[in-house]
Amino acid sequence: MPAPSVSSSITARLQVQARPTAVSELTTAIEVAGGIVTALDVTASGHEQMTVDVTCATRGEEHASDIVEALKALAGVVVERVSDRTFLMHLGGKLEITSKVPLRNRDDLSMAYTPGVARVCEAIAAHPEDARRLTIKRNTIAVVTDGTAVLGLGDIGPLAALPVMEGKAVLFKRFADIDAFPIALDTTDVDQIVETVCAIAPVFAGINLEDISAPRCFEVERRLRERLDIPVFHDDQHGTAIVVVAALTNALTVVRKDIRSVRIVLSGAGAAGTAVLRLLLAAGATDVVVADVDGLIHAARPGLTERLGWTASVTNPRGVTGTLREALAGADVFIGVSAPDVIGGEDVATMAPDSIVFALANPRPEVDPDEAAQHAAVVGTGRSDFANQINNVLAFPGVFRGLLDAQSHTITDTMLLAAARALASVVSPDELNPTYIVPSVFNPEVTTRVAHAVAEAARQAATA
Repeated sequence: MPAPSVSSSITARLQVQARPTAVSELTTAIEVAGGIVTALDVTASGHEQMTVDVTCATRGEEHASDIVEALKALAGVVVERVSDRTFLMHLGGKLEITSKVPLRNRDDLSMAYTPGVARVCEAIAAHPEDARRLTIKRNTIAVVTDGTAVLGLGDIGPLAALPVMEGKAVLFKRFADIDAFPIALDTTDVDQIVETVCAIAPVFAGINLEDISAPRCFEVERRLRERLDIPVFHDDQHGTAIVVVAALTNALTVVRKDIRSVRIVLSGAGAAGTAVLRLLLAAGATDVVVADVDGLIHAARPGLTERLGWTASVTNPRGVTGTLREALAGADVFIGVSAPDVIGGEDVATMAPDSIVFALANPRPEVDPDEAAQHAAVVGTGRSDFANQINNVLAFPGVFRGLLDAQSHTITDTMLLAAARALASVVSPDELNPTYIVPSVFNPEVTTRVAHAVAEAARQAATA
């Protein structure tokens, strides 16, 4: 059973009979019902009753309803209204556009708009590169989706995907001071997606592809990179790869193993899995076995697609066949970017001593983290309620900050690897331990170091 979470928290406004035990009765009722009280405020008080706002974390909507019923059952308590705090945060959307310049008088108006703005238009027409200096293009990216692979929800469409894209834009602003705008496209046709993004690209200094299902995402990214003179970054692929390689770098340091000699089993050959594999190889991994829904990938397996054929050609040097569970025996590292519950604690027990397990499927990982921790030396997940959260927000703000600062026209595996190494370096040798292999997303060094590393790699690529 999942633990109560702030992401499913409620605030209930109650009219409560004024008596000495009133507050303790409220908190006890919530705790008995399985909730966690996070705030309790008396907002008004009289001789006989008081108004109380109580906030508590729940396990979800059904659990929240049970807690409300428990409060209603208390003598002298009237529930006036209940608010879902997450929905309140999203009311009206999470973004707004504001002006950076004042419009106080006619002079301001004549410079910000006509006739003065015409001079700036003419300057850009004569020197298009000046658009980065004289417009929002300098610090603005597009967060583009078609809504086909949203979180763990799957194909929910562009409209339902919009809150996630807004959230992404909020993270870009908070962690890297980048202006990002959500673009949710009402099409799943690769040609239309590519043409639409190319058509709007003049406004932006970069494109962040988000939650586009495989295998179409590979084609969309490839074609956009061929046609655009701005970097195209697919966060589900490249952001995941950066954070996984950074976390693995530090985890291997903890267990005193070398990436060049460890045996790695990777569960998942989709968008994230393929990108993780590419970056693992770039980082020096030599023995990686990949599994998908049909089992282990090897050169002799019939029916391989072109992409899986590439995977087979660069992995599995020992020619391992069979099942994912069989491949785990004696392995040093398990990385899951696939589906829930594909292995169990007993499978982790067959791995090599001081093994590493990254189970990143959300919200249910490939193996229960507590079970994995009984046998593995280091365990990481994509969840915030366990140690070592391997979260893309550690990567993408700094990556784009670096790309924009360097005015990069592209992004390469060299830049991604530079980002991974910079992220790993944020955790100092004195801080490193089995439950702290990646820094907090609120560590100010994360964006700074990643951005610097990416910008430096971009500048070197531009002068090569």
